Amino acid sequence: MSPDYAHHFSERNIPFGIASSASHSQPQAVTRLGNDVIFLQDLFEAGLFSHVKDLPSGVFGNSTLNEYAALSKNIHDNVRDVLKANLKPEGVESLPNACREDVHNVTMHMPVEVRDFTDFSCSLFHVENAGRIINGSKGAPPSFAHFPLGYQGRTASIILSGEEVERPLGHFRAPASANTGNTSVTFGPSQRVDYEVELAAVIGRPLLMRQRLRPADAEEHIFGYILMNDWSARDIQAFEMPPLGPFNGKSLGTSVSPWIITTEALQVFQVSAPPQSITSSSPLYEPSRTTYDITLEVEICTGDTATKMGSCPVQSLFWTPRQMISHSVSSGSALRAGDLLATGTISGESAGTYGCLLEATEGGSAAAKLQDGSERRFLQDGDTVRIVGVAGGADSGVGFGECVGKLVPSRPLQSS
Repeated sequence: MSPDYAHHFSERNIPFGIASSASHSQPQAVTRLGNDVIFLQDLFEAGLFSHVKDLPSGVFGNSTLNEYAALSKNIHDNVRDVLKANLKPEGVESLPNACREDVHNVTMHMPVEVRDFTDFSCSLFHVENAGRIINGSKGAPPSFAHFPLGYQGRTASIILSGEEVERPLGHFRAPASANTGNTSVTFGPSQRVDYEVELAAVIGRPLLMRQRLRPADAEEHIFGYILMNDWSARDIQAFEMPPLGPFNGKSLGTSVSPWIITTEALQVFQVSAPPQSITSSSPLYEPSRTTYDITLEVEICTGDTATKMGSCPVQSLFWTPRQMISHSVSSGSALRAGDLLATGTISGESAGTYGCLLEATEGGSAAAKLQDGSERRFLQDGDTVRIVGVAGGADSGVGFGECVGKLVPSRPLQSS
């Protein structure tokens, strides 16, 4: 049984999600304090937000957070102030009983309707390691020094934490024949399924086409952040990428956590970002480079055992979330509430901080040992991957809860 992560959700956090329960049959907006899930439309109807100007009357009754996320930061701040004043451990009992449910008695839903999904590659360490492992290249591609690399993902494959992920079918090169030494292309279940530890920004305030943003202005458009596991089929991905990039190797499933942690909750955990050599003439130049002190831990769970595979520092990312958002609209593209823009695999510079098995096992050439005595080069059917995130220290920080998914066997391709 997964931990409940009650300690992640103190009055310092005030996350947002979408939930339903026996007494709240329609999915709607909630927040969380410890193990209490609070239905926000009930609080609105009780008059708790009566002094929050311009807060739409039914916004917390919606089945997604898109409309609320798109509101101004001033409204978000005022709502947060009201909740912080009322959601304290010693005062939560004073709230109407009908608005509170134990977290174990609610069903979480996708927090936003995802309009667009872009996956970036913001980690210099990951880019260098992956290039060395896959094709023997030294250093990052020349373009990486100028902007974060990215590709458009498929929103239909984004799933909520807890849902299973099926091993994909696809085309890939089979291992070389022992007799001839030749490889062949086969279609079948991927043999190299991997996880990718990521953080994703959730867009709130929209941006019209051709408006563009400097990184310093991008913060106003970020509602918050969620954990993400962008599952990958490395063999399918490797064969299909030249020359257009990932497609079916990345669409087997993208798991996201149910709680959005707002930028307001993360402000106190800002730290310096790694230095860059780009000049003030670059549209991605940041005169004050900050990021967040967030650590994401990833485990492979088998049976009753869990093996920590990596402790991945968000503050090691070469490109910040503000820069990836700024770059995404530099061509004139729009932003819509609910868009997800993800960091790509988060890896530190040494073993124990890698955010995927590709790096942890050197492309499958070295097996990783699990607590149950088994070994992994890539994921096996039945493996559960759990990502847990905390900003700041475990005792005084703000947590994200977990993002979890179980890999299950492929179903056979049905004939027509």
